[in-house]
Amino acid sequence: MADDDLSSSVALVIDGNQTSRSILVTQLKDFGMGEVVQASRIALARQMLESKTFDVVLCEQDFESPGDTSTGQDLLDDLRRNQLLPFSTVFIMVTGQASYSKVAEAAESALDGYLLKPHKASNLGIRLRQARHRKSTLQAIFTAIEAHEFDRAARMCVDRFRNKDDYWLYSARVGAELMLRTGQHTLALALYEAVVAARALPWAKLGIARAVMEAGQLGKARKALEALVQEDPGYAEASDALATIQFEQGQYGDALGMCKRVRDLTPACIGRNQSFGMMSYYVGDHKEAESVLTKTVRLGLDSKVFDAQSLVVLALCHLESGDTKGLPRCQNDIKAMLAKFPNSRRLQRFAAFIEALSWIQKRDLGQAMAALAEPIDEIKAETFDFASAGDLVAILSILASRGRANAEMDRIIDSLSLRFCSSRPLTEMLSGFAAQHAPFTARIKTGYDEMLKLSENAMAHSLEGDPKATVEYLLKYGSDTLNVRLLDTAHQVLQRYAEKLADAHDLKTQAQELRTMYCTAGARPSLGEQRERQAGRLSLRTAVAAKPTVLAPIALAEVEPDLPAST
Repeated sequence: MADDDLSSSVALVIDGNQTSRSILVTQLKDFGMGEVVQASRIALARQMLESKTFDVVLCEQDFESPGDTSTGQDLLDDLRRNQLLPFSTVFIMVTGQASYSKVAEAAESALDGYLLKPHKASNLGIRLRQARHRKSTLQAIFTAIEAHEFDRAARMCVDRFRNKDDYWLYSARVGAELMLRTGQHTLALALYEAVVAARALPWAKLGIARAVMEAGQLGKARKALEALVQEDPGYAEASDALATIQFEQGQYGDALGMCKRVRDLTPACIGRNQSFGMMSYYVGDHKEAESVLTKTVRLGLDSKVFDAQSLVVLALCHLESGDTKGLPRCQNDIKAMLAKFPNSRRLQRFAAFIEALSWIQKRDLGQAMAALAEPIDEIKAETFDFASAGDLVAILSILASRGRANAEMDRIIDSLSLRFCSSRPLTEMLSGFAAQHAPFTARIKTGYDEMLKLSENAMAHSLEGDPKATVEYLLKYGSDTLNVRLLDTAHQVLQRYAEKLADAHDLKTQAQELRTMYCTAGARPSLGEQRERQAGRLSLRTAVAAKPTVLAPIALAEVEPDLPAST
């Protein structure tokens, strides 16, 4: 380590055993580490990693805390899945388990090192030096990514892969990820397939499925993922991706089973507990949802991984089960989150929902309706998402079932259904939130039928040879309803007939403005996680708030079909 200056570096040692922790701290200081910080619990370590950047992290795989099943792998999964671990950080897992499954799991998490106990200081030194060498070798790529120069970063990755330079497989993984992020699905697919030709790595197989999925071929992607899960049942990321497809296709029973499976693989993972709890609620198992989400709040309320939508769903469950202590806890928790982010409209809305549920529990339905006033005024707002729509429908149906149904509620339900019922699965889900008041369920399904009729009427103009009238019709009713399907269809028609329309530019501008505002991740449910946190993604956290560039085409033709198996 003599040529590796660590004097300005900061390390974090995470270990529940004080003796083991002290040994690691001493060894790092002997290597010349400038500062070494310690954490004895996963929860504390998560908070530290979310608030500060460390150059080196040494983390124990298994903790022995009573009642705490968290592992170092759970921590790494949450950090990586939610883009909270910078490229520059060296993450080394320390463990006494040398089983193949554990090593494979660590490799799939893109770990920088895996240190088996008992170890000598020289072993740690070798792992640390190797990891820092990789970071140093690929620094130009990482710097370009952090500056949002994705085009340049991807080209450097492809060049390193093509020339079989040091870390060429890892470079291919980063390059393919960049291509997926910038919509270059075909290029990403070609690169992943080239990696698989060289070595059948699970992450590359998952990458192929993701590229196909991002291109909209859900059926093909699902088959690939089912084969991957069957081949490697313990590959949690593949199960995550499969659950996402099942969920988007409306196969909620299958998605629930997959969410449970992956939660059981990583029982202390906050994100996966959220997904399982939310999915349980969606399929009607509110008792299971209440149990799982209660655990999720206990695991990570203060974590950036935690989604406050879980608190609203949990409050709904507490009201249904008659838990007079649980609902006030949800109210206190959402207030604590709102205190940290007072300007968040989403949190303000969730706080209003939970307040309304609290008044319902106290049998003051008038105050409950008053608490919903601001969220109701926002149902056409750009930031009003599907989760908020489902929450509002659920609360209004509870009020209606208790004698508060009126024409104003019908109007609200109609507006929500016209906006968010863009497919049959989404319609079934939204109507499921209205289960306590059957007339609302019927109105939501009627809203979907009306949206289909609008779409059919618009396309009739195209069949008559007037695509401009089709686009104008779709944009008119799309802007009135804010329905994603109508706006996306307008965009597709414009793409097809742009050369035949004299004022195509103006129509495209109008369509793009509406799509940018309303055709977002918020238009669909997300299983308790933001959609950008997708299964199988390699962490590409960036430090510069710059607008991403569009990735220019990169020639992959020179990549040899018969690649050597060595790295």
